[in-house]
Amino acid sequence: MRLTRIETFATPDIGFVRVTDDTGAEGWGQVSTYQSDITAQVLHRQIAPHVLGVAFEDADDLFDRAQEKEHKFPGSYIARAIGGVDTALWDLRGKVAGKPVAELLGGTAGPLRCYASSMKRDITPAQESERFRRLRGEHGFDAFKFRIGAECGRGQDEWEGRTEEIIPTIARAFAGDDVALLADANSCYAPDQAIHYGRMLQDHGIVHYEEPCPYWELEQTAEVTAALEIDVTGGEQDCWLPTWKRMFELKAVNVAQPDVLYVGGIGRMLRVARMAAEAGLPVTPHAANLGLVTLYTMHFLRAVPNAGPYLEFSIEEADYYPWQYGLYRNDPYQVTDGQVMVTEAPGWGVEISQDWLEKAEYRKSEVEG
Repeated sequence: MRLTRIETFATPDIGFVRVTDDTGAEGWGQVSTYQSDITAQVLHRQIAPHVLGVAFEDADDLFDRAQEKEHKFPGSYIARAIGGVDTALWDLRGKVAGKPVAELLGGTAGPLRCYASSMKRDITPAQESERFRRLRGEHGFDAFKFRIGAECGRGQDEWEGRTEEIIPTIARAFAGDDVALLADANSCYAPDQAIHYGRMLQDHGIVHYEEPCPYWELEQTAEVTAALEIDVTGGEQDCWLPTWKRMFELKAVNVAQPDVLYVGGIGRMLRVARMAAEAGLPVTPHAANLGLVTLYTMHFLRAVPNAGPYLEFSIEEADYYPWQYGLYRNDPYQVTDGQVMVTEAPGWGVEISQDWLEKAEYRKSEVEG
């Protein structure tokens, strides 16, 4: 196979990628959200020159070579750019084969349990509790994640007393129900504080404690994990495979949470999943918006043997992520009885809205001649 053209359609919030191969087949992918217009520029400047016109059979090797060529620029933007081409290539392969990506990965189409993931800290514990109860009634969710502390808060709460209030409030709201509750600290605490709040969480029946310490401080997270019974989770920010290897060697987490577009695409996500499996750990990926990251994660979870018990599903509406509406011609995110469905449609099974594409910044790289 050879790629002959890579096109991007980007805004600062989100960017889509279309690849074309030497047979004329096409596939659609996405670079990571947040500063996506910058990632699109990185893609054309630093990835496209190394992958266009190159005959390959092993896409992982192709992208590894591209990263090696750009060895002076390791890190997030390179991984986010590679993820855009990688995910478009999986779509192309699926369309050519007439199969969903989940099947190409060794899985099947079908349903996935979701957890309703709240991004909000500007919400009172009572309001969050009421929102969760409403969503349980409307969509059948039986798992919910709420926020504690402040994002990268250096030990400070979003406002004084919020964490002490929200933990028992959410626990009481579902007392006696068969509901899983999860909490995310977003890198807030030093180890002593993290252990304190971790014990409070586990005493209230919370089952998942995400990113308790600054995510880059793996030894701190390992200290917290060793001290608690609750599952300590993390990894969403990590895009460097050696960091994942070290994370598992340190036994820093009980659950791995790679983000398919932060880590660099499906190929790299599978490598993280294999490392996690060797460490005896499940993978419950980060997928915190309704860009294509959630759809990619759906296909991934239908295929990997050490998939976690649920899919992260953002419950934020237009006031929080206004850009995530109007992206698709066919909405892939219908939640019924707390589940979403991976369809039998080829590739990712989604079409990008032409109206949206026409409003985005367009760039193209292609093989000359």
